[in-house]
Amino acid sequence: MDHYLTIHGLVVVAGLLAYVVTSHLLEQRRHPTAAIAWVLFIILMPYAALPMFLAFGSRKQARPRNAPGHHVAPQPQGGSWVLQTLHALGQPAPAQYLDLQIHADGSQALQSLWRHLDQARESIDICTFILGRGPIGQRVIDTLCAKARAGVRVRLLLDGMGSLMAGRPDLKPLRKAGVSVVLFVPPLHSPLKGRTNLRNHRKMLIVDAARESRRLWSGGRNLAAEYFEGTPGHPPWHDLSFDLAGPLVRQASALFERDWAFASTEHAPEEMPAEEEMDVGEGSARGAQLVASGPDQVDDTVYALLLSAAYQARRRMALVTPYFVPDAALLMALALAARRGVQVDLLMPARSNHRLSDIARGRALRALAQAGVRIWMAPQMLHAKMAVVDEHLALVGSANLDSRSLFLNYELMMAFHETGDVRRFADWFGRERQSARLYTLSKPGFVRDVAEGMVLWVGFQL
Repeated sequence: MDHYLTIHGLVVVAGLLAYVVTSHLLEQRRHPTAAIAWVLFIILMPYAALPMFLAFGSRKQARPRNAPGHHVAPQPQGGSWVLQTLHALGQPAPAQYLDLQIHADGSQALQSLWRHLDQARESIDICTFILGRGPIGQRVIDTLCAKARAGVRVRLLLDGMGSLMAGRPDLKPLRKAGVSVVLFVPPLHSPLKGRTNLRNHRKMLIVDAARESRRLWSGGRNLAAEYFEGTPGHPPWHDLSFDLAGPLVRQASALFERDWAFASTEHAPEEMPAEEEMDVGEGSARGAQLVASGPDQVDDTVYALLLSAAYQARRRMALVTPYFVPDAALLMALALAARRGVQVDLLMPARSNHRLSDIARGRALRALAQAGVRIWMAPQMLHAKMAVVDEHLALVGSANLDSRSLFLNYELMMAFHETGDVRRFADWFGRERQSARLYTLSKPGFVRDVAEGMVLWVGFQL
């Protein structure tokens, strides 16, 4: 018995040392709830926790700010709080864009996808989390094969874990046709490439990146049937995507090159392309900027921008997310915004496709409702991700308002500043809200309260 206790104690100590040393050497700046959860897990279940921490525990792999190649946008002159914040977070300067199309529904988004693929003449670069095995996924594969055979350079970057979630697609025809296919950190990989738990959740299609006619198709949709037109007996999910042209596309192209280089062990470009500084205040040129978030960034960029937005908002905030598991700081910021008179609206599905996430959100929703936030529950699965702040910012892309997206995943958002287009995204929010019902505040029962607490214990991984 004494021998067993000695070994058990050594395992616990080894686990805690691994946690402390790894966090210190990699400068993880781990979120407090995640740190507490890992420490308790190691103490209570060391034999399971230690291998899981070694596999999943690292969060950041970013360079220090003074490292060569870390791009810092030019200091904006008299810019808004949005520009000042994104500059401080090291994001590219605003760039012009043209012909912004906000897709009204899945059918319009799908037609835009096919049109962009068909119009490609020199290159197609796709980054997606899921490539479905159904008709849409198969048509994507067939189209990419045909384009590659016609001489177009085609590259597909597919997340290693996402490729398994909807059933692994058959990638052999793509490689046979000359398409370059890379899995982003597959489950069985060298530990030198990063932790399995850090997923690439970015979604973008870039067509003819080197031509003046370059275009970007992006947003929250994966390339599977549920994100567009649904399947027999299963209606499509509501989602938000867009496409545009212009110099802004170069920022997305540069980010794709970095992700591709990391996933394929090539040398990544040293920095994002510098864009000519723009004045994107009210009534000025149409400007937007890419906001990348994830282990490749020094800061938790989307999270920091949302926190700033909650404190800077003057009239309204409109938030859309399928999963809502915020940390204490973001939850407090949103509640304080509502209490000081900002109209805060949160739109989400009444029931999402992740039951644990629905359980975990209960305490946060009650806290916001008590603060005066209007919470809208959509009857359908709503997969869109967006934040609109006053008339100055529409943040649209792939990041959910949960700890996984904000602290673990590689995510891609676009920050739109032009007043007219911010209003267009706000109008999209208004249309989606029409079918939703207001959340009713009620006290949870004992079982529900315990379940929420248990799920929140591992909420940083949801």
